[in-house]
Amino acid sequence: MSINAPSSESFGSFGKPFQERVVQALLSDHSWSQQMMEVLRPEYFDVGHLRFLFELYSKHYSMYKSFPSLQLLATMARDELKEGNDEVLCHQIVAYLQGIRSNPNVNDLPYVKDRSLNFCRNQALKEALEEAVDLTREERYEEIVGRIKAAITVGTPNTTGHDFFEDFEARFQVEDRTVVPTGIPALDAREIMNGGLGKGEIGIIISPTGVGKSHFLVQIGANAMRAGKNVLHYTFELRENKVGIRYDSNFCGISATDVPTERDYVKKKYEGLKGLGRLIIKEYPTNSATVVTLRAHIEKLAITKGFIPDVIIVDYADIMRSTRQYDSLRHEQKLVYEELRGLAMDIGIPVWSASQSNRDSTDSDVVGLDKISEAFGKAMVCDFIVSLSRKPLQKANGLGNLFVPKNRLGKDGVLFPVRLDTARSILEVLDNNIDLEEFQKTRDNSMKQLLRDTWNELAEDRLIERDGNDGSKKAVNGGEE
Repeated sequence: MSINAPSSESFGSFGKPFQERVVQALLSDHSWSQQMMEVLRPEYFDVGHLRFLFELYSKHYSMYKSFPSLQLLATMARDELKEGNDEVLCHQIVAYLQGIRSNPNVNDLPYVKDRSLNFCRNQALKEALEEAVDLTREERYEEIVGRIKAAITVGTPNTTGHDFFEDFEARFQVEDRTVVPTGIPALDAREIMNGGLGKGEIGIIISPTGVGKSHFLVQIGANAMRAGKNVLHYTFELRENKVGIRYDSNFCGISATDVPTERDYVKKKYEGLKGLGRLIIKEYPTNSATVVTLRAHIEKLAITKGFIPDVIIVDYADIMRSTRQYDSLRHEQKLVYEELRGLAMDIGIPVWSASQSNRDSTDSDVVGLDKISEAFGKAMVCDFIVSLSRKPLQKANGLGNLFVPKNRLGKDGVLFPVRLDTARSILEVLDNNIDLEEFQKTRDNSMKQLLRDTWNELAEDRLIERDGNDGSKKAVNGGEE
């Protein structure tokens, strides 16, 4: 394919890096891609391999009403070129797609989206005005208004919806859902999270104070690193080094209190762990950082360290500061979660956080959404919610209950018995999920049996006491002597 000279009718004046970002934005944001399909044309790209990729991308969309994943696009390009002799084009495509996969820097994509969309809409309006001149000469005045209106509305968000029969094929396309696993097999199961939390999704753990939310989040981060993912962990309660020690204890299997005295052992342990992702821990004082603060920090990491997170952990969102002040705390907390959701969607990665449950949940066997503190609206924003409950006796034995009260990814209402080692920040599911109704029935039966046993013990004590006083056995609880 030939390369056009830069002109005002193509992206050539913006440069090659800009055009590479346009294609990357198309691949990463399918909602925006739908807008661009109306106005973006192959000839706007004056870089051959980018024009070729866009032609494949738009052709697939026109046929199936869905967008191909990065892997599928690479396969399509290979099949299209396998009988040709354009080795240079093939090499350029492979190098470009590998670059996106290995270094998916998305911080400047919002700017690229705005500029490219404005350019395409201006081109559409320019063409409509040129057509209007010809229509005027032919005295076809009624058509002029229609052409101008159509040019003004192209590129606006697509709101026509899913045509059930016309878009039949779209429902059977494999969704490009890149996930970060929790590393907890029971949660990552297909019927629960289908592999983990996906890009743009937000998950939270809710529990009473002191039950283990922070330990759960450390385990999520450590398991993501084991899967080769880069983790960005924000802490608003603990110091950075304290959180780091919890990661050390999880990876090394030793108590957090022993980590500072086992420097050589910890160092040797990491030398034997291969393929770990990177970890950045950033501390902010309680109620000081907003989502805008986090965005600025993420951009700074990309520039200064070349660090692009695959998952963000926020410990925890309830004690962040919202960008707008309200009279009611619940409105501020709801806004924080909405802003976190926006952050996750903008940069295309999952976000994990935690939320406090209310005082009544302290003695609960299972913590449901009705126990969430302050703002129930927080639950409305999240894609996946898991709760952790540990009554005093369970704490003493290192046990607890993990419950899934909300799940947009799969099955909810699932209960798991767990063991939580807070010394090593390790949570382990002990058995398969338990039916909640059966669990409640078993709990009620156990309570009845406990009351029955207690009554029998009291009755027996009374019998012994009477027998000891007068040497005769008397009826107890209406029974015979």
